[in-house]
Amino acid sequence: MCGFAGFLSANASQFSENVLKNMAQAIRSRGPDNQDYFLDNQHGLGLAHCRLSIVDLSSAGSQPMLSASKRYLIVFNGEIYNHHVLRQQLHQQNPIITWNGHSDTETLLTGFEYWGIRQTLEKSTGMFAFAVWDYQEKQLTLGRDRFGEKPLYYGWQRNTFLFGSELKALKAHPDFNADIDRDALGLFLRHNYIPAPYSIYKNINKLLPGCILTLNFQQRQPCIENYWSTKLVIERQICRPYKGSYDEAVKQLEQLINQSIHQQMIADVPVGAFLSGGVDSSTVVALMQAQSSRPIKTFTIGFYEKGYNEADYAAQVAQHLGTDHTELYLTGKQAQDIIPLLPEIYCEPFADSSQIPTFLVSRLAREHVTVSLSGDAGDELFAGYGRYALTEKIWRQIANKPALLRHLLASGITTISPESWRLLLSPIKHFLPAKLANANIGDKLHKGAAILNSDDVGSLYHKLTSYWQSTEAIVLGSKPCMTPFNDPQLLIKTDNAQQLMMSIDMQCYLPDDILCKVDRAAMAVSLETRVPLLDHHIVEFAWSLPFSYKTHNGQIKSPLKDILFRYVPQKLIDRPKMGFGIPLEQWLRSDMRDWAESLLNEQKLKQQGYFNPVNVKQKWQQHLSGDRNWASQLWSILMFQSWLEYNQIS
Repeated sequence: MCGFAGFLSANASQFSENVLKNMAQAIRSRGPDNQDYFLDNQHGLGLAHCRLSIVDLSSAGSQPMLSASKRYLIVFNGEIYNHHVLRQQLHQQNPIITWNGHSDTETLLTGFEYWGIRQTLEKSTGMFAFAVWDYQEKQLTLGRDRFGEKPLYYGWQRNTFLFGSELKALKAHPDFNADIDRDALGLFLRHNYIPAPYSIYKNINKLLPGCILTLNFQQRQPCIENYWSTKLVIERQICRPYKGSYDEAVKQLEQLINQSIHQQMIADVPVGAFLSGGVDSSTVVALMQAQSSRPIKTFTIGFYEKGYNEADYAAQVAQHLGTDHTELYLTGKQAQDIIPLLPEIYCEPFADSSQIPTFLVSRLAREHVTVSLSGDAGDELFAGYGRYALTEKIWRQIANKPALLRHLLASGITTISPESWRLLLSPIKHFLPAKLANANIGDKLHKGAAILNSDDVGSLYHKLTSYWQSTEAIVLGSKPCMTPFNDPQLLIKTDNAQQLMMSIDMQCYLPDDILCKVDRAAMAVSLETRVPLLDHHIVEFAWSLPFSYKTHNGQIKSPLKDILFRYVPQKLIDRPKMGFGIPLEQWLRSDMRDWAESLLNEQKLKQQGYFNPVNVKQKWQQHLSGDRNWASQLWSILMFQSWLEYNQIS
């Protein structure tokens, strides 16, 4: 696991090696073991690499690395889990190949020479991002893994093409221009993260998962193509459903997960796992322990607030499996002490509040191991989120109503403001159900109108999973942008509503929220994280399963549960899904109130000119009064404000 950065510029001679050193220093936590640089003024190329040594700790694994023929020069971040298999295939093709070391970077480079870049990536199993210069073609190629486990930013700034693992590395280049993209800011408020290909800065993009970008001095516009498309793979697998029985499917799935875990436990440094006590992480840990002759090191963060604490469950699972378990209980004050670090950890605004416990458990794990496996992706692959069934149920209830009638009713509701609705209906408040009477009925009606106004289940899901609905009314000067939620070209063809939602999350929520959250939190403490369930063979198999298998006997994630229950008693697992959150609602009204009020100051918001201060103030006052819980919406504003302040952007 590493970090890299670089540039391509016709004016490269004006940039010294110090520019590369500054770019590398900005992401030093991604690779504290070694930093190295390469500057080629003749070709206008600069490369910087920070190394976290995981496989082949010797200097033979150092980067930038030149291929044996001296055609390719690479900087690489990630792991190729099947690189030993690729070496065997390369040796069969050419028995005289000699190797300098046993790093997967060298394997990848050699594959590029014999198979080409695209074919090598198609053969590879792993998580990665890389930049490679082809001296023969005078061409730069950037590549990213299938599901976006590893980050990669790029873009033209003035006459320099910048690229790297994190935005902070690009910002260290003198040509970088930190102009905020207000459209991306609108997306951020809607989702609490910025979906690819957008970034918070104008003219800087994220390379989409499964893509290769090529660029040379003859073409300023990068050429981007897929070597893997999650959408197309999902559609293909749905059309080729698994023919075996449910029990046969569970058996085959267990074999695939075991194979993935076996590959991902290989390292020249200590390996452990995050353990929440839920289905996904417990399954990964159970299969890890079954393959290990020694107790696996597992890690859990606990909170004293009961509604947010899963540490007791994790401890019971760890005790049953016999892992070497470490847990740390935190007070609200300890967790809140992390907040000032978030703008540095997340180099663009990010507002999934579980970022705090994710960082804390990563820091805890790093005290004992260098690599930690996680159970992420189980929900997206096996219909684990309750919102899938809920959205489908709501759509069934409204879909048979005439669209014109629904739109007219929605339009009638929204012509009256939420506050006006509240005043109009206050005389009959005592006659309403308690749940409705105690809520802001105007907001409830407007949310219901948005639901009625949905044209299909995809647009309904978009609205239900959006934090701020009309972001143009909040972010001054912004307009809507396309994402997998609302771009017809990115929506899969299926009659199954839950599969549609799962595919959207695989393309957007998983890479840009879940995987981003874990990567940045872990890399901030120089911890490598691995996600066994995202082996593409598992993903392909999971999407070939009939949907009824994933909810077998009325149980979500049924195949994973049936694997897990072979190792752990069902009574230790069967309980409502809790998630990995923090008591943000209460904290904003108490310990964090002064901090929040300083960032939400109406005069400050007006002076900065990014947000409509009246709308923000209204939400803040409603939250403080206890009338509404706007914690998630306010957290996105606070995270942007905190990020803005840290980066000293006016």
